[in-house]
Amino acid sequence: MSQKIIPNIWFDQNADEAGKFYAGILPDTTATVGARYPDEVAEWQADFAGKTLTVDVDVGGYQLTLINAGSEFRPNPSVSFMLNFDPTRFGDDRDAARASLDAVWAGLSEGGEVRMELGEYPFSPRYGWVEDRYGVNWQLILTSPEGEPRPFLIPQLMFTESVDGKAREAAQFYCSLFPDAGVGYIAVHPPQSAQEVPSAHASPGTIMFGEFRLADQWFSMMDGGPAHDFTFDCGVSFEVRVADQEELDHYWDALTAVPEAEVCGWLADKYGLSWQIVPENMGELMERPGAYAKMMEMSKLIIDDF
Repeated sequence: MSQKIIPNIWFDQNADEAGKFYAGILPDTTATVGARYPDEVAEWQADFAGKTLTVDVDVGGYQLTLINAGSEFRPNPSVSFMLNFDPTRFGDDRDAARASLDAVWAGLSEGGEVRMELGEYPFSPRYGWVEDRYGVNWQLILTSPEGEPRPFLIPQLMFTESVDGKAREAAQFYCSLFPDAGVGYIAVHPPQSAQEVPSAHASPGTIMFGEFRLADQWFSMMDGGPAHDFTFDCGVSFEVRVADQEELDHYWDALTAVPEAEVCGWLADKYGLSWQIVPENMGELMERPGAYAKMMEMSKLIIDDF
């Protein structure tokens, strides 16, 4: 099954460099140029004419798209990427899984910022959270081989500021829109007096960790508390590939909630999360004469107008 929902990460004119960086650190990973800016672009994009527009990073069969753009946005911890080091992927060798985790941690943390030190926690014998040199956040965890298997890479959404406490609601909302969807395991924050890892931010009863599936792809979620200085924005968006205009309209109409965010197929939902709703043959459409200029004039994409 092809990947329907593809995380897109915004980079400040260095997506090519970042793609090579991830391909050299993450296991079973490649990076290739996915698309280029046309030679003729708007004046405000003149510096990008003919250069890389997107870089496709394949992490063991899971695709990430790196957007080569300007300094308008930067990824932040509201969307991070869980890397699950399951010993069953290493021939049931826990030491090999741990060694792989440590090697990836060393690469991602070089020039980055550690958010949770790599070490032992009540929920895992080896875990750490790091923001790499490009601002992309990663959570590395040594998982239990006795647990239910999960993909190596899973995006995690952290609900903060005005949407703190909305993680469960949001997951249920997203699951109502996508096929092969459902909410899975959920753990809530206990009373502060009972917490093994006390939080200065999250309220008791909000989501400490939860899982859900959309289009048979796993996501995880948490309520981070209202006191953080970051929330969802265009630094990380989720591209949904659709078969036709009817399906495009379905996701667009259900998700869009911020009119001023509607541009070139992008939208923001009621929780502030950014999405791109695009035809699955977007590459072919963009090869048509004047396609880029037409796209730049659209909010919701109209396939026939290409």
